[in-house]
Amino acid sequence: MTFDSRLLNGIGVVSAVVEAGSFARAGEALGLTQPAVSRAVARLEERVGIRIFNRTSRAISLTDEGREYYEAVAPLLAAIEDATVSAGKTKALVRGRLRVNVDGAFGHFVLMPRLGEFLDRYPELAIDVAVRDSMGDLVADGFDVAVRFGFPEPSAIRAELLLETRVLTCASPAYLTRFGEPTHPRDLENGHQCVLIRDPATGRPFEWEFQRAGDVIPFRASGRLMVYDTGSLIAGCVGGIGIAQLLELYASEILADGRLVHLLPDWSEETFPLYAYHRASHLVSAKVSAFLDFVRELVSEE
Repeated sequence: MTFDSRLLNGIGVVSAVVEAGSFARAGEALGLTQPAVSRAVARLEERVGIRIFNRTSRAISLTDEGREYYEAVAPLLAAIEDATVSAGKTKALVRGRLRVNVDGAFGHFVLMPRLGEFLDRYPELAIDVAVRDSMGDLVADGFDVAVRFGFPEPSAIRAELLLETRVLTCASPAYLTRFGEPTHPRDLENGHQCVLIRDPATGRPFEWEFQRAGDVIPFRASGRLMVYDTGSLIAGCVGGIGIAQLLELYASEILADGRLVHLLPDWSEETFPLYAYHRASHLVSAKVSAFLDFVRELVSEE
């Protein structure tokens, strides 16, 4: 069977459309007109016998068949790029643009303070970091990798457990001066205010529980303040508005400098996981592999 180079060209155009989010922006990136991009996609759809994109006047999105096809071919494109770079004997194997999806807790407090080190290692790599409430559709949204706290949902996306960090109950010294320090989880029911954070999956506050040596005490936290992001949760707690539950991975420095006090330390065995996500394939691109190695370094230091 003779290899049809137009097939590879069409796959490259589809990849550009997914990453750019529109035919017009993909054309700008590729140096093609929008009609040329549309024709390339149409030819590929005819060649493989599926409709790859849903098209409306306002937006495009991958069809279910298109997503499955793209998940299969995107790692192959990355492998071809890596092989080409390697064959050219350049030292910059890790290069191009890496698109990363993170939640606020990891992005603001773990990744961004150290990301300069990663960029220094790979001077030909550029990174787009998107902080989002939820991961969404990693493939359709054009992301290469995601790092997020929380339990993964069943998906074709590969999920790698990076760390399980403790959930710590904290308050400011000023708050404890006003309301006293609880010595048992049930003490929180007596006149204490909690700073709540919204679970984007449910729209309700995250539930609290306390664990010690196999004993679990669920607690329905209540308070006058509910926030939507980790930065506001920390600021509200440090500001003395109420007691909050924070993750040890990002709260340890604030506790060490005395701005917050760790409450009920004997009841702090609950953990919360941190996962990395990328397309389910053994063909992981060099830039994704390098980023995952860097993230593993960060969490291992913590």
